Amino acid sequence: MTTELFNPLLITSLTPFCGVIILHFTPSTSIHLCRLVGLYISCLTFIFSLFIWIEFDSNTSLFQFVYTANWLQEWNIYYTIGVDGISLFFILLTTFLTIICILISWNSVQILIKEYLICFLVLEFCLIQVFSVLDLLFFYIFFESVLIPMFLIVGVWGSRLRKIRAAYQLFLYTLIGSLLMLLGLVCVYFQTGTTDIQLLWQAQFSEFRQLILWLAFFASFAVKIPMIPFHIWLPEAHAEAPTAGSVILAGILLKIGGFGFLRFSLPLFPSASIFFTPFVFSLSLIAVIYASLTTLRQIDLKKIIAYSSVSHMGFVTIGIFSLTFQGIEGSILLMISHGLVSSALFLCIGILYDRHKTRIIKYYAGLIQVMPIFGIFFLFFSFANLGFPGTSSFIGEFLVLFGVFRASILVTILASVGMVLGAAYSIWLFNRIIFGILKTQYFSFFQDVSRREFWILIPFVLSILWIGLYPNSLLYEFHFSIINLIEQLKI
Repeated sequence: MTTELFNPLLITSLTPFCGVIILHFTPSTSIHLCRLVGLYISCLTFIFSLFIWIEFDSNTSLFQFVYTANWLQEWNIYYTIGVDGISLFFILLTTFLTIICILISWNSVQILIKEYLICFLVLEFCLIQVFSVLDLLFFYIFFESVLIPMFLIVGVWGSRLRKIRAAYQLFLYTLIGSLLMLLGLVCVYFQTGTTDIQLLWQAQFSEFRQLILWLAFFASFAVKIPMIPFHIWLPEAHAEAPTAGSVILAGILLKIGGFGFLRFSLPLFPSASIFFTPFVFSLSLIAVIYASLTTLRQIDLKKIIAYSSVSHMGFVTIGIFSLTFQGIEGSILLMISHGLVSSALFLCIGILYDRHKTRIIKYYAGLIQVMPIFGIFFLFFSFANLGFPGTSSFIGEFLVLFGVFRASILVTILASVGMVLGAAYSIWLFNRIIFGILKTQYFSFFQDVSRREFWILIPFVLSILWIGLYPNSLLYEFHFSIINLIEQLKI
Protein backbone atom coordinates (compact mmCIF):
# COMPACT_ATOMS: atom_id res chain seq x y z
CA MET A 1 0.00 0.00 0.00
CA THR A 2 1.51 3.29 -1.10
CA THR A 3 0.65 6.82 -0.09
CA GLU A 4 3.26 8.71 -2.13
CA LEU A 5 2.15 11.50 -4.40
CA PHE A 6 3.79 9.77 -7.36
CA ASN A 7 1.84 6.56 -7.84
CA PRO A 8 0.34 4.97 -10.99
CA LEU A 9 -3.27 5.23 -9.82
CA LEU A 10 -3.02 8.96 -9.15
CA ILE A 11 -1.27 9.57 -12.48
CA THR A 12 -3.86 7.46 -14.33
CA SER A 13 -6.74 9.35 -12.74
CA LEU A 14 -5.24 12.79 -13.49
CA THR A 15 -4.05 12.19 -17.06
CA PRO A 16 -7.53 12.54 -18.70
CA PHE A 17 -8.08 15.76 -16.75
CA CYS A 18 -4.78 17.13 -18.05
CA GLY A 19 -5.86 16.05 -21.53
CA VAL A 20 -9.04 18.10 -21.19
CA ILE A 21 -6.98 21.19 -20.36
CA ILE A 22 -4.65 20.60 -23.34
CA LEU A 23 -7.62 20.09 -25.67
CA HIS A 24 -9.24 23.26 -24.37
CA PHE A 25 -6.26 25.30 -25.58
CA THR A 26 -6.00 23.42 -28.89
CA PRO A 27 -7.48 25.44 -31.80
CA SER A 28 -10.86 24.06 -32.89
CA THR A 29 -9.86 24.60 -36.52
CA SER A 30 -7.03 22.06 -36.18
CA ILE A 31 -9.30 19.03 -36.36
CA HIS A 32 -6.54 16.50 -36.99
CA LEU A 33 -4.46 17.91 -34.13
CA CYS A 34 -7.46 17.64 -31.75
CA ARG A 35 -7.93 14.01 -32.71
CA LEU A 36 -4.24 13.23 -32.20
CA VAL A 37 -4.21 14.94 -28.78
CA GLY A 38 -7.30 12.97 -27.68
CA LEU A 39 -5.81 9.69 -28.94
CA TYR A 40 -2.36 10.24 -27.40
CA ILE A 41 -3.81 11.24 -24.02
CA SER A 42 -6.08 8.16 -23.94
CA CYS A 43 -3.17 5.90 -24.93
CA LEU A 44 -1.00 7.46 -22.21
CA THR A 45 -3.77 6.87 -19.64
CA PHE A 46 -4.02 3.22 -20.68
CA ILE A 47 -0.25 2.74 -20.36
CA PHE A 48 -0.29 4.24 -16.85
CA SER A 49 -3.21 1.97 -15.91
CA LEU A 50 -1.15 -1.06 -17.00
CA PHE A 51 1.45 -0.04 -14.40
CA ILE A 52 -1.26 -0.33 -11.75
CA TRP A 53 -1.70 -3.98 -12.74
CA ILE A 54 2.05 -4.62 -13.02
CA GLU A 55 2.73 -3.26 -9.53
CA PHE A 56 -0.45 -4.66 -7.98
CA ASP A 57 0.09 -7.11 -5.10
CA SER A 58 -2.47 -9.90 -5.47
CA ASN A 59 -1.59 -11.43 -2.08
CA THR A 60 -3.52 -8.89 -0.03
CA SER A 61 -7.06 -7.56 0.18
CA LEU A 62 -5.90 -4.12 1.31
CA PHE A 63 -6.36 -1.08 -0.89
CA GLN A 64 -3.19 -0.22 -2.78
CA PHE A 65 -1.73 2.98 -4.30
CA VAL A 66 -3.75 4.96 -1.75
CA TYR A 67 -3.64 8.76 -1.93
CA THR A 68 -5.51 11.08 0.45
CA ALA A 69 -6.19 14.82 0.14
CA ASN A 70 -7.60 16.69 3.16
CA TRP A 71 -10.23 18.68 1.29
CA LEU A 72 -13.07 18.65 3.86
CA GLN A 73 -11.14 17.77 6.99
CA GLU A 74 -13.36 19.77 9.37
CA TRP A 75 -16.33 17.64 8.27
CA ASN A 76 -14.32 14.40 8.54
CA ILE A 77 -14.62 13.91 4.78
CA TYR A 78 -11.48 13.15 2.78
CA TYR A 79 -10.83 12.64 -0.90
CA THR A 80 -9.16 9.22 -0.94
CA ILE A 81 -8.39 6.96 -3.87
CA GLY A 82 -7.14 3.38 -3.87
CA VAL A 83 -7.52 0.16 -5.80
CA ASP A 84 -8.18 -3.45 -4.81
CA GLY A 85 -8.76 -6.61 -6.82
CA ILE A 86 -12.42 -5.80 -7.45
CA SER A 87 -11.80 -2.37 -9.00
CA LEU A 88 -8.50 -3.07 -10.80
CA PHE A 89 -9.86 -4.46 -14.06
CA PHE A 90 -12.73 -2.00 -14.29
CA ILE A 91 -10.13 0.79 -14.43
CA LEU A 92 -8.20 -1.09 -17.12
CA LEU A 93 -11.39 -1.69 -19.09
CA THR A 94 -12.26 2.02 -18.88
CA THR A 95 -8.88 3.19 -20.19
CA PHE A 96 -8.86 0.56 -22.96
CA LEU A 97 -12.35 1.31 -24.25
CA THR A 98 -11.70 5.07 -24.29
CA ILE A 99 -8.96 4.51 -26.89
CA ILE A 100 -11.37 2.38 -28.94
CA CYS A 101 -14.09 5.05 -28.75
CA ILE A 102 -11.76 7.74 -30.08
CA LEU A 103 -10.45 5.51 -32.88
CA ILE A 104 -13.88 4.32 -34.05
CA SER A 105 -15.06 7.94 -34.27
CA TRP A 106 -12.08 9.06 -36.34
CA ASN A 107 -14.10 9.55 -39.55
CA SER A 108 -17.72 9.18 -38.44
CA VAL A 109 -17.89 12.29 -36.20
CA GLN A 110 -17.56 15.49 -38.23
CA ILE A 111 -19.08 18.21 -36.03
CA LEU A 112 -17.80 19.76 -32.78
CA ILE A 113 -14.88 17.33 -32.74
CA LYS A 114 -12.90 19.08 -29.98
CA GLU A 115 -15.97 19.13 -27.71
CA TYR A 116 -16.64 15.46 -28.54
CA LEU A 117 -13.14 14.45 -27.45
CA ILE A 118 -13.38 16.58 -24.30
CA CYS A 119 -16.61 14.78 -23.37
CA PHE A 120 -14.91 11.39 -23.65
CA LEU A 121 -11.88 12.44 -21.61
CA VAL A 122 -14.13 13.94 -18.90
CA LEU A 123 -16.16 10.72 -18.93
CA GLU A 124 -12.97 8.66 -18.60
CA PHE A 125 -11.81 10.82 -15.68
CA CYS A 126 -15.14 10.44 -13.85
CA LEU A 127 -15.26 6.67 -14.43
CA ILE A 128 -11.74 6.14 -13.09
CA GLN A 129 -12.73 8.14 -10.01
CA VAL A 130 -15.90 6.04 -9.55
CA PHE A 131 -13.85 2.82 -9.48
CA SER A 132 -11.03 4.14 -7.30
CA VAL A 133 -12.47 6.67 -4.84
CA LEU A 134 -12.75 5.40 -1.26
CA ASP A 135 -15.18 7.96 0.11
CA LEU A 136 -18.94 7.57 -0.16
CA LEU A 137 -19.62 11.27 -0.80
CA PHE A 138 -17.03 11.57 -3.57
CA PHE A 139 -18.26 8.30 -5.05
CA TYR A 140 -21.73 9.80 -5.30
CA ILE A 141 -20.38 13.00 -6.86
CA PHE A 142 -18.48 11.18 -9.61
CA PHE A 143 -21.24 8.58 -9.95
CA GLU A 144 -23.60 11.42 -10.93
CA SER A 145 -20.99 13.38 -12.89
CA VAL A 146 -20.79 10.52 -15.40
CA LEU A 147 -24.28 11.53 -16.57
CA ILE A 148 -23.23 14.96 -17.87
CA PRO A 149 -20.79 13.91 -20.66
CA MET A 150 -22.96 10.88 -21.49
CA PHE A 151 -26.03 13.13 -21.85
CA LEU A 152 -24.10 15.34 -24.29
CA ILE A 153 -22.67 12.39 -26.26
CA VAL A 154 -26.15 10.94 -26.86
CA GLY A 155 -27.98 14.25 -27.28
CA VAL A 156 -25.51 16.10 -29.51
CA TRP A 157 -23.76 13.37 -31.51
CA GLY A 158 -26.59 10.82 -31.57
CA SER A 159 -27.47 9.23 -34.89
CA ARG A 160 -31.23 9.77 -35.22
CA LEU A 161 -34.02 12.24 -34.55
CA ARG A 162 -35.05 10.74 -31.20
CA LYS A 163 -31.62 11.38 -29.67
CA ILE A 164 -32.85 14.25 -27.45
CA ARG A 165 -35.61 12.07 -26.01
CA ALA A 166 -33.13 9.24 -25.41
CA ALA A 167 -30.66 11.59 -23.71
CA TYR A 168 -33.35 12.90 -21.34
CA GLN A 169 -34.48 9.36 -20.53
CA LEU A 170 -30.91 8.37 -19.70
CA PHE A 171 -30.41 11.46 -17.55
CA LEU A 172 -33.72 11.48 -15.68
CA TYR A 173 -33.97 7.74 -14.96
CA THR A 174 -30.51 7.52 -13.47
CA LEU A 175 -30.73 10.87 -11.65
CA ILE A 176 -34.05 10.09 -9.96
CA GLY A 177 -32.79 6.68 -8.84
CA SER A 178 -29.66 8.28 -7.41
CA LEU A 179 -31.58 10.80 -5.31
CA LEU A 180 -32.61 8.01 -2.94
CA MET A 181 -28.96 7.05 -2.62
CA LEU A 182 -28.17 10.66 -1.65
CA LEU A 183 -30.73 10.45 1.16
CA GLY A 184 -29.17 7.18 2.31
CA LEU A 185 -25.72 8.77 2.19
CA VAL A 186 -26.88 11.61 4.46
CA CYS A 187 -28.40 9.11 6.88
CA VAL A 188 -25.16 7.10 6.97
CA TYR A 189 -23.09 10.25 7.61
CA PHE A 190 -25.24 11.48 10.48
CA GLN A 191 -25.11 8.08 12.20
CA THR A 192 -21.39 7.39 11.75
CA GLY A 193 -19.88 10.87 11.34
CA THR A 194 -17.80 9.77 8.36
CA THR A 195 -18.11 8.80 4.69
CA ASP A 196 -14.83 6.88 4.52
CA ILE A 197 -15.59 3.44 3.08
CA GLN A 198 -13.04 1.58 5.20
CA LEU A 199 -14.43 3.10 8.40
CA LEU A 200 -18.03 2.50 7.31
CA TRP A 201 -17.28 -1.19 6.81
CA GLN A 202 -16.64 -1.37 10.56
CA ALA A 203 -19.85 0.52 11.45
CA GLN A 204 -22.89 -1.27 12.84
CA PHE A 205 -26.39 -0.45 11.56
CA SER A 206 -29.62 -1.79 13.08
CA GLU A 207 -31.41 -4.39 10.99
CA PHE A 208 -34.33 -2.06 10.21
CA ARG A 209 -31.97 0.76 9.18
CA GLN A 210 -30.02 -1.67 7.03
CA LEU A 211 -33.21 -2.59 5.16
CA ILE A 212 -34.08 1.06 4.48
CA LEU A 213 -30.55 2.03 3.45
CA TRP A 214 -30.15 -1.06 1.28
CA LEU A 215 -33.32 -0.13 -0.66
CA ALA A 216 -32.06 3.44 -1.11
CA PHE A 217 -28.76 2.24 -2.56
CA PHE A 218 -30.51 -0.49 -4.57
CA ALA A 219 -32.70 2.10 -6.34
CA SER A 220 -29.58 3.82 -7.66
CA PHE A 221 -27.58 0.75 -8.65
CA ALA A 222 -30.53 -1.15 -10.16
CA VAL A 223 -31.20 1.69 -12.61
CA LYS A 224 -27.55 1.78 -13.66
CA ILE A 225 -27.23 -1.98 -14.33
CA PRO A 226 -30.19 -1.86 -15.39
CA MET A 227 -32.47 -4.41 -13.74
CA ILE A 228 -36.04 -4.95 -14.88
CA PRO A 229 -38.29 -2.91 -14.49
CA PHE A 230 -35.74 -0.05 -14.49
CA HIS A 231 -34.40 -0.87 -17.95
CA ILE A 232 -36.61 1.27 -20.21
CA TRP A 233 -33.97 3.94 -20.81
CA LEU A 234 -31.27 1.52 -22.03
CA PRO A 235 -32.54 0.32 -25.47
CA GLU A 236 -33.54 3.87 -26.40
CA ALA A 237 -30.16 5.29 -25.34
CA HIS A 238 -28.28 2.59 -27.27
CA ALA A 239 -30.38 3.04 -30.39
CA GLU A 240 -29.82 6.81 -30.53
CA ALA A 241 -26.21 7.03 -29.28
CA PRO A 242 -23.27 7.14 -31.69
CA THR A 243 -21.26 3.94 -31.96
CA ALA A 244 -18.65 5.15 -29.45
CA GLY A 245 -21.44 6.14 -27.04
CA SER A 246 -22.92 2.65 -27.20
CA VAL A 247 -19.49 1.11 -26.63
CA ILE A 248 -18.78 3.11 -23.48
CA LEU A 249 -22.37 2.72 -22.26
CA ALA A 250 -22.44 -1.08 -22.59
CA GLY A 251 -18.78 -1.59 -21.77
CA ILE A 252 -18.44 0.52 -18.62
CA LEU A 253 -21.53 2.43 -17.47
CA LEU A 254 -23.65 -0.69 -16.93
CA LYS A 255 -20.88 -2.10 -14.71
CA ILE A 256 -21.10 0.78 -12.21
CA GLY A 257 -24.28 -0.73 -10.71
CA GLY A 258 -22.70 -4.14 -10.19
CA PHE A 259 -19.57 -2.51 -8.77
CA GLY A 260 -21.78 -0.47 -6.39
CA PHE A 261 -23.41 -3.64 -5.05
CA LEU A 262 -19.98 -5.18 -4.41
CA ARG A 263 -18.40 -2.08 -2.90
CA PHE A 264 -21.33 -0.77 -0.81
CA SER A 265 -24.52 -2.85 -0.57
CA LEU A 266 -22.95 -6.16 0.44
CA PRO A 267 -20.28 -5.03 2.94
CA LEU A 268 -22.23 -2.11 4.47
CA PHE A 269 -25.59 -3.88 4.82
CA PRO A 270 -24.91 -7.63 5.09
CA SER A 271 -28.16 -8.51 6.91
CA ALA A 272 -30.26 -6.61 4.37
CA SER A 273 -28.36 -8.18 1.47
CA ILE A 274 -29.19 -11.64 2.77
CA PHE A 275 -32.81 -10.62 3.47
CA PHE A 276 -33.36 -9.24 -0.05
CA THR A 277 -31.56 -12.03 -1.90
CA PRO A 278 -34.83 -13.77 -3.00
CA PHE A 279 -36.11 -10.41 -4.25
CA VAL A 280 -32.97 -9.83 -6.32
CA PHE A 281 -33.03 -13.41 -7.62
CA SER A 282 -36.63 -12.89 -8.79
CA LEU A 283 -35.87 -9.65 -10.64
CA SER A 284 -32.71 -11.13 -12.13
CA LEU A 285 -34.44 -14.26 -13.43
CA ILE A 286 -37.16 -12.11 -14.98
CA ALA A 287 -34.42 -10.05 -16.64
CA VAL A 288 -32.58 -13.11 -17.94
CA ILE A 289 -35.66 -14.76 -19.47
CA TYR A 290 -37.83 -11.75 -20.38
CA ALA A 291 -34.96 -9.77 -21.94
CA SER A 292 -33.87 -12.84 -23.95
CA LEU A 293 -37.38 -13.32 -25.31
CA THR A 294 -37.65 -9.60 -26.06
CA THR A 295 -34.33 -9.76 -27.92
CA LEU A 296 -35.77 -12.37 -30.29
CA ARG A 297 -38.48 -9.90 -31.36
CA GLN A 298 -36.29 -6.86 -32.06
CA ILE A 299 -35.68 -5.58 -35.58
CA ASP A 300 -33.08 -2.92 -34.74
CA LEU A 301 -29.54 -4.33 -34.53
CA LYS A 302 -28.54 -2.07 -31.63
CA LYS A 303 -31.67 -2.90 -29.63
CA ILE A 304 -30.89 -6.60 -30.02
CA ILE A 305 -27.52 -6.12 -28.32
CA ALA A 306 -29.06 -3.72 -25.78
CA TYR A 307 -31.68 -6.23 -24.60
CA SER A 308 -29.09 -9.00 -24.57
CA SER A 309 -27.08 -6.75 -22.20
CA VAL A 310 -30.05 -6.63 -19.82
CA SER A 311 -30.10 -10.43 -19.86
CA HIS A 312 -26.36 -10.74 -19.23
CA MET A 313 -26.44 -8.23 -16.38
CA GLY A 314 -29.24 -10.34 -14.87
CA PHE A 315 -26.68 -13.14 -14.69
CA VAL A 316 -24.28 -10.74 -12.99
CA THR A 317 -26.72 -9.82 -10.20
CA ILE A 318 -27.55 -13.51 -9.68
CA GLY A 319 -23.84 -14.17 -9.17
CA ILE A 320 -23.35 -11.21 -6.83
CA PHE A 321 -26.28 -12.14 -4.58
CA SER A 322 -25.47 -15.83 -4.54
CA LEU A 323 -23.14 -14.56 -1.76
CA THR A 324 -20.67 -17.33 -2.60
CA PHE A 325 -17.00 -17.04 -3.53
CA GLN A 326 -17.45 -18.62 -6.96
CA GLY A 327 -20.61 -16.67 -7.74
CA ILE A 328 -19.07 -13.27 -6.96
CA GLU A 329 -15.87 -14.12 -8.86
CA GLY A 330 -17.96 -15.22 -11.82
CA SER A 331 -20.03 -12.04 -11.74
CA ILE A 332 -16.91 -9.83 -11.86
CA LEU A 333 -15.41 -11.90 -14.66
CA LEU A 334 -18.73 -11.81 -16.53
CA MET A 335 -18.90 -8.01 -16.22
CA ILE A 336 -15.40 -7.68 -17.69
CA SER A 337 -16.25 -10.18 -20.42
CA HIS A 338 -19.52 -8.42 -21.25
CA GLY A 339 -17.64 -5.12 -21.44
CA LEU A 340 -15.46 -6.61 -24.18
CA VAL A 341 -18.03 -8.71 -26.07
CA SER A 342 -20.91 -6.22 -26.16
CA SER A 343 -18.53 -3.40 -27.10
CA ALA A 344 -17.17 -5.48 -29.98
CA LEU A 345 -20.70 -6.27 -31.20
CA PHE A 346 -21.64 -2.58 -31.12
CA LEU A 347 -18.49 -1.84 -33.12
CA CYS A 348 -19.54 -4.41 -35.75
CA ILE A 349 -22.99 -2.84 -35.97
CA GLY A 350 -21.38 0.60 -36.21
CA ILE A 351 -19.33 -0.62 -39.17
CA LEU A 352 -22.54 -1.62 -40.97
CA TYR A 353 -24.28 1.65 -40.05
CA ASP A 354 -21.37 3.80 -41.29
CA ARG A 355 -21.66 2.15 -44.70
CA HIS A 356 -25.43 1.80 -45.16
CA LYS A 357 -27.02 4.27 -42.68
CA THR A 358 -29.56 1.79 -41.35
CA ARG A 359 -29.72 -0.69 -38.49
CA ILE A 360 -32.98 -2.41 -39.49
CA ILE A 361 -32.19 -6.09 -39.80
CA LYS A 362 -34.41 -6.81 -42.85
CA TYR A 363 -32.02 -4.87 -45.11
CA TYR A 364 -29.11 -7.18 -44.36
CA ALA A 365 -28.47 -10.73 -45.59
CA GLY A 366 -25.70 -12.70 -47.27
CA LEU A 367 -22.92 -10.40 -46.10
CA ILE A 368 -20.42 -13.28 -46.05
CA GLN A 369 -20.32 -13.04 -49.85
CA VAL A 370 -19.10 -9.43 -49.90
CA MET A 371 -17.70 -8.87 -46.36
CA PRO A 372 -15.94 -12.16 -45.43
CA ILE A 373 -13.57 -10.65 -42.83
CA PHE A 374 -16.49 -8.88 -41.17
CA GLY A 375 -18.38 -12.20 -41.18
CA ILE A 376 -15.52 -13.96 -39.35
CA PHE A 377 -15.36 -11.23 -36.70
CA PHE A 378 -19.12 -11.25 -36.24
CA LEU A 379 -19.13 -15.04 -35.92
CA PHE A 380 -16.51 -14.94 -33.19
CA PHE A 381 -18.23 -12.20 -31.17
CA SER A 382 -21.66 -13.84 -31.56
CA PHE A 383 -20.31 -17.10 -30.16
CA ALA A 384 -18.57 -15.21 -27.36
CA ASN A 385 -21.91 -13.54 -26.59
CA LEU A 386 -23.66 -16.88 -26.14
CA GLY A 387 -20.93 -18.18 -23.82
CA PHE A 388 -19.14 -20.61 -26.14
CA PRO A 389 -16.40 -22.66 -24.40
CA GLY A 390 -13.01 -21.06 -24.88
CA THR A 391 -14.36 -17.52 -24.66
CA SER A 392 -14.44 -15.23 -21.62
CA SER A 393 -18.24 -15.36 -21.22
CA PHE A 394 -18.21 -19.13 -20.71
CA ILE A 395 -15.92 -18.89 -17.67
CA GLY A 396 -18.02 -16.14 -16.07
CA GLU A 397 -21.36 -17.89 -16.63
CA PHE A 398 -19.99 -21.23 -15.45
CA LEU A 399 -18.69 -19.72 -12.19
CA VAL A 400 -21.98 -17.87 -11.63
CA LEU A 401 -24.02 -21.07 -12.09
CA PHE A 402 -21.55 -23.02 -9.94
CA GLY A 403 -21.87 -20.46 -7.16
CA VAL A 404 -25.64 -20.03 -7.29
CA PHE A 405 -26.13 -23.82 -7.33
CA ARG A 406 -24.98 -23.81 -3.69
CA ALA A 407 -27.64 -21.20 -2.88
CA SER A 408 -30.61 -22.42 -4.95
CA ILE A 409 -30.95 -25.26 -7.45
CA LEU A 410 -34.19 -23.76 -8.83
CA VAL A 411 -32.51 -20.43 -9.61
CA THR A 412 -29.69 -22.32 -11.34
CA ILE A 413 -32.12 -24.23 -13.58
CA LEU A 414 -34.08 -21.09 -14.54
CA ALA A 415 -30.88 -19.14 -15.21
CA SER A 416 -29.75 -21.96 -17.49
CA VAL A 417 -32.89 -21.39 -19.57
CA GLY A 418 -31.58 -17.88 -20.20
CA MET A 419 -28.34 -19.36 -21.56
CA VAL A 420 -30.34 -21.44 -24.04
CA LEU A 421 -32.31 -18.39 -25.14
CA GLY A 422 -29.03 -16.45 -25.42
CA ALA A 423 -27.73 -19.05 -27.84
CA ALA A 424 -30.99 -18.78 -29.79
CA TYR A 425 -30.93 -15.02 -30.38
CA SER A 426 -27.16 -14.89 -30.99
CA ILE A 427 -27.15 -17.63 -33.63
CA TRP A 428 -30.38 -16.37 -35.24
CA LEU A 429 -28.98 -12.84 -35.52
CA PHE A 430 -25.76 -14.13 -37.07
CA ASN A 431 -27.65 -16.38 -39.49
CA ARG A 432 -29.96 -13.60 -40.72
CA ILE A 433 -27.16 -11.10 -41.35
CA ILE A 434 -24.32 -13.23 -42.65
CA PHE A 435 -26.05 -16.02 -44.61
CA GLY A 436 -28.87 -16.01 -47.14
CA ILE A 437 -29.29 -14.16 -50.42
CA LEU A 438 -27.50 -10.82 -50.76
CA LYS A 439 -30.08 -8.01 -50.93
CA THR A 440 -28.63 -5.92 -53.74
CA GLN A 441 -31.98 -4.17 -54.23
CA TYR A 442 -31.25 -2.12 -51.10
CA PHE A 443 -27.49 -1.56 -51.37
CA SER A 444 -25.32 -1.42 -54.46
CA PHE A 445 -21.99 -0.86 -52.71
CA PHE A 446 -20.32 -3.09 -50.12
CA GLN A 447 -16.97 -2.68 -48.40
CA ASP A 448 -15.31 -5.09 -46.00
CA VAL A 449 -13.65 -3.87 -42.79
CA SER A 450 -10.92 -1.28 -43.34
CA ARG A 451 -7.41 -1.61 -41.97
CA ARG A 452 -8.27 0.75 -39.08
CA GLU A 453 -11.41 -1.24 -38.19
CA PHE A 454 -9.50 -4.53 -38.43
CA TRP A 455 -6.87 -3.43 -35.92
CA ILE A 456 -9.56 -2.01 -33.63
CA LEU A 457 -11.34 -5.39 -33.48
CA ILE A 458 -8.22 -7.58 -33.11
CA PRO A 459 -7.53 -6.59 -29.44
CA PHE A 460 -11.09 -7.66 -28.55
CA VAL A 461 -10.56 -11.09 -30.12
CA LEU A 462 -7.25 -11.58 -28.30
CA SER A 463 -8.61 -10.38 -24.95
CA ILE A 464 -11.72 -12.58 -25.11
CA LEU A 465 -9.64 -15.65 -26.03
CA TRP A 466 -7.03 -14.88 -23.41
CA ILE A 467 -9.57 -14.60 -20.58
CA GLY A 468 -11.42 -17.68 -21.86
CA LEU A 469 -8.29 -19.84 -22.06
CA TYR A 470 -6.35 -18.44 -19.10
CA PRO A 471 -8.89 -16.97 -16.64
CA ASN A 472 -6.55 -17.35 -13.66
CA SER A 473 -4.56 -14.35 -14.89
CA LEU A 474 -7.55 -12.27 -13.77
CA LEU A 475 -8.98 -14.46 -11.02
CA TYR A 476 -5.74 -14.46 -9.02
CA GLU A 477 -5.87 -10.68 -8.77
CA PHE A 478 -9.23 -10.49 -7.00
CA HIS A 479 -9.16 -13.70 -4.92
CA PHE A 480 -8.23 -12.01 -1.65
CA SER A 481 -10.55 -9.02 -2.16
CA ILE A 482 -13.51 -11.36 -2.59
CA ILE A 483 -12.47 -13.47 0.41
CA ASN A 484 -12.46 -10.26 2.45
CA LEU A 485 -15.92 -9.38 1.09
CA ILE A 486 -17.29 -12.83 1.98
CA GLU A 487 -15.89 -12.48 5.51
CA GLN A 488 -17.80 -9.21 5.94
CA LEU A 489 -21.03 -11.03 5.06
CA LYS A 490 -20.58 -13.50 7.94
CA ILE A 491 -22.69 -11.76 10.55
